[in-house]
Amino acid sequence: MKYRKLGTTDLSVSEVGFGVWTVATSWWGVKSDAEGIDLLRKAYDQGVTLFDTADTYGNGRGETILAEALGDVRDEVVIATKFGYDFYTNDGKRDGHKELPQDFSPKFVRKALEESLRRLNTDHIDLYQLHNPRIGTIQSDELFATLEDLKREGKIRHYGCAIGPDIGWEEEGIASMRDRQVPSIQIIYSILEQDPARKFFPVAEEHNVGLLSRVPHASSLLDGTYDPNKGFDENDHRKHRKQEWLDKSMQKVEHVDFLYGEGTGRTIGQAAIQFVLAQPTISSVLPNMLNEEQLREFTAAPETPPLTDEEQAKLEEFYPTVFKNEEVLAGSTR
Repeated sequence: MKYRKLGTTDLSVSEVGFGVWTVATSWWGVKSDAEGIDLLRKAYDQGVTLFDTADTYGNGRGETILAEALGDVRDEVVIATKFGYDFYTNDGKRDGHKELPQDFSPKFVRKALEESLRRLNTDHIDLYQLHNPRIGTIQSDELFATLEDLKREGKIRHYGCAIGPDIGWEEEGIASMRDRQVPSIQIIYSILEQDPARKFFPVAEEHNVGLLSRVPHASSLLDGTYDPNKGFDENDHRKHRKQEWLDKSMQKVEHVDFLYGEGTGRTIGQAAIQFVLAQPTISSVLPNMLNEEQLREFTAAPETPPLTDEEQAKLEEFYPTVFKNEEVLAGSTR
């Protein structure tokens, strides 16, 4: 494992982190608590130090499972969690994947923080992230004054924003970096989903912001496990993806077979992670890891050969001419 500094913070994070929602909700493939705890512990054993969760994952389970799995090594890991969704007064009830009500008032933020600290069994949170904030929330002086107070009180070390894709995205990300000077932004970025993240990189470099990139495998289309003939299980979170998006994305995947396989030293899943890590402003990648096999494959990605200049140039060429060209995709036979 390799490590990078997170923006202007004093936090060192593993280049491959662990997105806890896969072991804390029923939306993905890890079904039992025992299996989830075992996977988290094995991730730590593989050198993973960044664990990203949220209070709303499993209505708090995303935090309690971390405490159970890694409580004895708390000071050796970086815990990032999120806040802003009010699942308390709504009893955690939601209609499918419909968004819960948000509350970023100082009173609610303090309540949410105390609950997270209790569930995590810790006295501080390393990175406290606004969860899918809209631009009005980013513009709230009252909210950011509260977050500064919480830093002074020692309850959080740093705060940042987790944004996108459909809820608060480009405008919110740029405003967070330029106007609020947050040291960390969590985004979506992959070979298949490059916009609007590409617009964040120069701003992040200018303000020395550390980016955390989730879903590098684009809903498993870039890890070799998606079978177009089978699709996703009925209760799988990814089932909501439109078939048109899936079809076009698979056509794009066919064009990047030069990145992996014999002679490259990488699997497709490792190539997808190396693509993300090629951006110097990205501090850590958060792949969805559903089993020990994926854990070992993805955590080994930083040790595989980085993408060559020739491979990067080819991807840059493909971006406007293939990936964003509907006619080329429609006529693809690869």
